[in-house]
Amino acid sequence: MSYSGDTRVGGPADVRELPELVIAKLAVGPMDNNAYLLRCRRTGEAVLIDAANEVDRLLELIGDQGLARVITTHRHHDHWQALAEIVGMTGARTVAHPEDAEELPVSVDEPVEHGGRIPVGECGLEVIHLRGHTPGSIALRYDDPQGHTHLFTGDSLFPGGVGKTWAPEDFRSLLDDVEKRVFGMLPDDTWVYPGHGKDTTLGAERPHVGGWRERGW
Repeated sequence: MSYSGDTRVGGPADVRELPELVIAKLAVGPMDNNAYLLRCRRTGEAVLIDAANEVDRLLELIGDQGLARVITTHRHHDHWQALAEIVGMTGARTVAHPEDAEELPVSVDEPVEHGGRIPVGECGLEVIHLRGHTPGSIALRYDDPQGHTHLFTGDSLFPGGVGKTWAPEDFRSLLDDVEKRVFGMLPDDTWVYPGHGKDTTLGAERPHVGGWRERGW
């Protein structure tokens, strides 16, 4: 079956099978968070993006092949409610930006900065630092060698706009980074996997970026 990215809490994961990487999206918890399991098809190594909630369902998603890393996109509590338990049960290493690390319930084994690379077996994710929703918010870029780019944006970019900010200067910082580091670098067919809700593409959102700035925070 084709991937749609349209998931609901309590429902099954939606799975996208790429030539080198398998992406599974699961909606969890009372705030309808998205957790993403990425597994390298060649090695079986997997990473989890945002251990948000519902430990049992995340463990079922991970399965018996194990988990190498958990990446936390930012420090807000709804994105790490299951982090400590998942790490304790799987032995996975923790990954986050250092500016958000102190707010997490576990120590960060592998701090990452803008432009850094996180391995997923023989695949890899590039870290994009998007400052504004939180100081250490990150997006994760996967370039499919036989297809288009896939971008996991946490709460920094959604269908219809950037993530919530709490001051005008934070909004400007986030939108500046999203314009420069995302829209300015990636093509329209880039698929966007946000921290909550449905997916989108950069092509669907690009015509509205100017309106977001005019709308303000």
